[in-house]
Amino acid sequence: MTAMTPGSNIPLSAARVAVDVSAPVRLDVSGLLLTVDGKVRSDDDFIFYNQPAGPGVTYRSGGGTAPDAILVDTTAVPPGIEKIVITASPDEAGRSFQGIEPTATVRNADDGSVLATFTPPRLGTETALVVIEVYLRNGAWKARAVGQGYANGLAGIATDFGVSVEEEPAAAPAPAPVPAAPPMPAAPPVDPRIAAPPVPAAPPAPATPPAPAASGRINLDKGRVSLQKNQTVSLVKAGRPLLSRVKMGLGWEPAFRGKDIDLDASVIAYGPNRNHLDSCYFGKLSILNGAIKHSGDNLTGEGAGDDEVIVVDLGRIPAEATGLVFTVNSFTGQKFTEVAKAYCRLVDATTDEELVRFDLTGAEPQTGVMMAKLIKQFSGEWEMTAMGDFVKSRTVRGMVKPAAQAL
Repeated sequence: MTAMTPGSNIPLSAARVAVDVSAPVRLDVSGLLLTVDGKVRSDDDFIFYNQPAGPGVTYRSGGGTAPDAILVDTTAVPPGIEKIVITASPDEAGRSFQGIEPTATVRNADDGSVLATFTPPRLGTETALVVIEVYLRNGAWKARAVGQGYANGLAGIATDFGVSVEEEPAAAPAPAPVPAAPPMPAAPPVDPRIAAPPVPAAPPAPATPPAPAASGRINLDKGRVSLQKNQTVSLVKAGRPLLSRVKMGLGWEPAFRGKDIDLDASVIAYGPNRNHLDSCYFGKLSILNGAIKHSGDNLTGEGAGDDEVIVVDLGRIPAEATGLVFTVNSFTGQKFTEVAKAYCRLVDATTDEELVRFDLTGAEPQTGVMMAKLIKQFSGEWEMTAMGDFVKSRTVRGMVKPAAQAL
């Protein structure tokens, strides 16, 4: 059995798997069949208790005594479907995941044996969650831990993946007087928890979906990749993992001309259970037997190019290190609202070719920020995810716990 962390994946050893999600409260579990563009083909691809069966995907109720589950028969998934996303939300309307620690369990659907478990990092105001995705990669089916929360409930998830969110019809049976045209065909079944609220005037503007996290993953085949917050790129080129020396360059400029800004870049290494292994920063320039090295401290932030560089030899990272979180802190207490043009970029250390770039577009009056993370997959490949999450901490020591929760 594998205990998964966000972004990690496992190959599926069974053709038929069941994913259930348990918590101290009753949860509703749903599944969505997605095409290569990360969208459903139609509302028929949204599988939940009111629409419990689709091609290759089935909803199974726990009856209130066991967790709900989504069953995936990978041999019956139709061509064109490359991913099945499993979601969960509290059964009680409007309840968030605050204080609730859900755990997803991936099982062999035929014998019930456990293949993997995943408990997302601590959640807050989220009222719905993309927990696990079962996806097709190079002809083989895998499962990935996601843990992406939505504050706008199942409606946010449904909208993000292309499901039509309809207003629930009124219960009154009386027909409309003198209809101008024949009535439209009945809409597909709709979960009442995702029905849009009544609107007295014009219809609401379409909801703005969160920045994509689980869908739309990309690799380096087409060259340099520019990420947005929460997007992920697989460090794979021409079908092969990038196992070479890379440099994570971090840069920033003072927001006010003539004012120095002293920030410190660091990287924190973790094991598969989010256990802290070591931290590389200006006070400790080499960790993991030299596999990670720091360029040293920049005291002003002035000048073009990267302010601080951390070199990572992916091929020499020990097996027990599966997660790296890159952070920036203001030891002197200056806030990130005083910083302009903060960014991080992944560079091939041999050719100096820029591979991935993430520009921080927002700022908060905090003294720390988690810029990006590298997660080693079960297959051996590494994936980089843009973060941009602010933390109240002036040192890397204060970043260890929040960074572990963000893995």
